[in-house]
Amino acid sequence: MSATDVVYCMLTALFASAAVRALRYALVSRSLRWRGRVDHLLHTAMALAMAVMPWNCSSALPELPLTAFFTAAALWFPLAAAGRCQQSRLTATARRLPYAAGMAAMAWMTLSMAGLSHEPLTQGLPAEHQAVHLSHSAGGSRAGAVVTGVLALYLLAYALWSLTRGMPTLSSVSDAVANSTSTSGRYPYFWDGSMALGTVIMLLMHL
Repeated sequence: MSATDVVYCMLTALFASAAVRALRYALVSRSLRWRGRVDHLLHTAMALAMAVMPWNCSSALPELPLTAFFTAAALWFPLAAAGRCQQSRLTATARRLPYAAGMAAMAWMTLSMAGLSHEPLTQGLPAEHQAVHLSHSAGGSRAGAVVTGVLALYLLAYALWSLTRGMPTLSSVSDAVANSTSTSGRYPYFWDGSMALGTVIMLLMHL
């Protein structure tokens, strides 16, 4: 097994575990409202799609419908924040932007897969048409690298923030040990940070 296959297996295990967790919360949790259940169902769909994306079976996925689905999911998270009355709209939207960025990254990757699947269609074009196509492809690749870089940097910053949020400082080690409820409160940050970090790896693999 190559090093790439090891990374694929680790990503698949991460995304499959995240999908099981999100689906369990969506179906079992009684404290969630309908917006929360939709959130977890969207996370489940994203995690399942990313779990199979590194392998050959990902070529059987319908790229364009998936792109449309995850684009709509990316819009859902900030738009659904407008209906939450318990906090300001700006704060609620800001808290949901990382989830929107994750869905946008998924839509971008499926769109890139759709572009690659249509690349062989240009091989039969005349030379002048191929030159025009290559110039458009070069510009598109540069723009695509910018989009990928922005999404990767944002998600990486959020992943580091989430994964280090629960780490106690040296001055508060004793307080963290004494607080028995602190551990359970860190689990959502761990899963959010892990999913964001896995998404960054997938984005960089699609460069």
